[in-house]
Amino acid sequence: MIDIRPYASLAHFDHGWLDTRHHFSFAEYHDPDRMGWGALRVWNDDLIAPGNGFPPHPHRDMEIITFVRKGAISHKDSMGKVGRTAAGDVQVMSAGSGVLHAEYNLEDEDTSIFQIWIKPDRAGEPPSWGMRAFPRGERAGQFEILASGDPEKDGTLGIRTDARVLAATLPAGGIATYRTDPARHQYLVAQGGRIRINGQEADPGDGVAITGEDEIAVEAIEPCELVLVDAR
Repeated sequence: MIDIRPYASLAHFDHGWLDTRHHFSFAEYHDPDRMGWGALRVWNDDLIAPGNGFPPHPHRDMEIITFVRKGAISHKDSMGKVGRTAAGDVQVMSAGSGVLHAEYNLEDEDTSIFQIWIKPDRAGEPPSWGMRAFPRGERAGQFEILASGDPEKDGTLGIRTDARVLAATLPAGGIATYRTDPARHQYLVAQGGRIRINGQEADPGDGVAITGEDEIAVEAIEPCELVLVDAR
């Protein structure tokens, strides 16, 4: 099953400093038909104005992955962790037993991010945070794993759930394939250009909910960057 969820159908809120679209129910937006996809609970498409951001706030028992699309996000938390994650790179926070954190755009340009939350398999563990640079050239033409529940095997950032977060960049006509278990759930978003997924077309920003497929073939109709979550 492949369900294309058009960008225009996503919940949209413009708070001035934050222009955001929610792929799933979040905050004041509630849609009983869009409560998540497998263990994937949140996928927000956020545009943050310069000098603004999310002030300190708490989380617990959630895996929070931030994929920076443009600009940079600056992180600070109650564990004493501080960092700046730039465009194309990823940060992961395992909220665990509880953490207070803030995320700000301290740049002189807009910052755009995908904020992705995945339910953990293990609750109540100590919180953690990490970031890693992922040069976009290294994921040209194929999916690269950015975060994984098996970081030693995949050589990437660790998350406390049976899931993978992947990305790929494709030129027009390029194809990236990914093999998975048909019982799992995948969610894919392209930015920059139109794509074709197992024969079905999607526009930039559309959410593509997938299950029941053992292979996903994504063809770039136009140059694009892909972000994919594969979860139980």
